[in-house]
Amino acid sequence: MNFRTYILMGSAGLVLSGCAGISNLGSDPMKNYSSVQEMIAQKNLNAANGGARSYVYDWGTKSDLEPQAMYPRKYTGSYCQLQGGKLVLLHRSTFSQVRDSAQKKRLMANSHVKQGIGAYKCNLPEDSWIVSIEPYAESRQSSGAREVSLLTKVMSLNEARQFYKNAGQTTNTTDSRKSSTQATKAVTAKTAVQKDAEDKKEQKPAPDVQEKTAVRVAETPQQQQLKAYVAARRDLSKGQNQNNACNNAQRAYNFGKLPGTSANVYVDSGMLVAKCLTSVSAYSNRFPNSKAQATRILENLANNYNHAGAKNMLRQLK
Repeated sequence: MNFRTYILMGSAGLVLSGCAGISNLGSDPMKNYSSVQEMIAQKNLNAANGGARSYVYDWGTKSDLEPQAMYPRKYTGSYCQLQGGKLVLLHRSTFSQVRDSAQKKRLMANSHVKQGIGAYKCNLPEDSWIVSIEPYAESRQSSGAREVSLLTKVMSLNEARQFYKNAGQTTNTTDSRKSSTQATKAVTAKTAVQKDAEDKKEQKPAPDVQEKTAVRVAETPQQQQLKAYVAARRDLSKGQNQNNACNNAQRAYNFGKLPGTSANVYVDSGMLVAKCLTSVSAYSNRFPNSKAQATRILENLANNYNHAGAKNMLRQLK
């Protein structure tokens, strides 16, 4: 079976399942996870619906308890270390997703929150990945403890650069509008004082200028994985953009087996990556041990998913 024939036979079906419940953080070993996205999903670092999850950052009178706001960064760093990498801060958070100014002020004043957010890059010998941890809201529990809603998300280098560039621009725009408002108030006060001494003149109020903000709906990890896999399969089947296609296949495989999906996309993406590492020279030449890396992927698919194609390819590589 040639490479193109295998690709055309790949399946991209997704099977929906029930939402995963929130489990106890730290209850299972992270060495069993095949990707950082799988670690995020299995550790339930986000809410069950994939949105931001609440973490206590200030226990109030129970000051001896560990703040939970550091959990996403803590587990991300531990997983990176287990892979033999080093986690470094790539971009600082500007709290741009927190819309309420009072909430933002409280979060910015808390050291536990500030130390646990931003974009972090895991530097690895062969491949690296980036995780963004961003606050979205802040609230107070009935017990008096305060919590922050954090969203943990895997990003590519370009996605992280663009996100934090736009976040910085949004913050600067907000600061400029605050300064403009304060200046307007000062002018208005001065005009009121001088009004009695001047001739009354009708003044037309300046029209309000409302900034139009483009609303972009974020794709779920499942959608991102499927999109990368379909693009990789399409380009490889046509024999075009093969290096970029292999990058897309690797990205889809890195998401791991996500909750709420069948194993098809993950497994088929892994087969594409293995083919790239053994058959696409423009991609395989980037790795000094491409054959060994392909073997590890195939062994994972053969042992954990009983994949016949992976078993057959393993025999061919020996």
